[in-house]
Amino acid sequence: MIRTERLILRPWRAEDRPAFEALVNTPVMMAKLGGVRPAKDIDAMFARRLDDQKRYGHCYWATELRDTGALIGSCGIRIASNYGGGAPVAGMPEIGWRVAEAHWGKGLAREAAQASIAWGWTNLDAPAIGAWTTTGNVRSWGLMERLGMARRSDLDFRHHDHAPGDPAGAMIVYLLERSA
Repeated sequence: MIRTERLILRPWRAEDRPAFEALVNTPVMMAKLGGVRPAKDIDAMFARRLDDQKRYGHCYWATELRDTGALIGSCGIRIASNYGGGAPVAGMPEIGWRVAEAHWGKGLAREAAQASIAWGWTNLDAPAIGAWTTTGNVRSWGLMERLGMARRSDLDFRHHDHAPGDPAGAMIVYLLERSA
């Protein structure tokens, strides 16, 4: 478990599944990520978080407000898959975040991401931590830049969950390299 000034990042529990969908699968949240997904896709997304935690000891954790315990999203580090096509980021630690729109503009995603990165440098033997999103997800890649990540177009890839030509499948990659 990670504690910050305002947040707690913790492993997901099975009983979090309904709240997870309510947070991450809204029209606003999914607007740049291919649109609202069917329940089976959210089930798979949630199962990946549980599996990542079990397999690696970390994942995109449940993110709660410390003062109320309210679940507001997900943030953490997972090990990237090959995204169905040998993506150049496969096997890389990947930081990711999703904060419910009711909590946007409060610096919570940045706070959670900074804590996750600090955890990653302490607990993972990796030369870099990556992050990726669509070109249209300006808020997300803007946060990547505020976190000190550098754009790496040589690592861009297509996400297999989206049809060829679908802009939601064109992933742009940023990296944060470990300090010497």
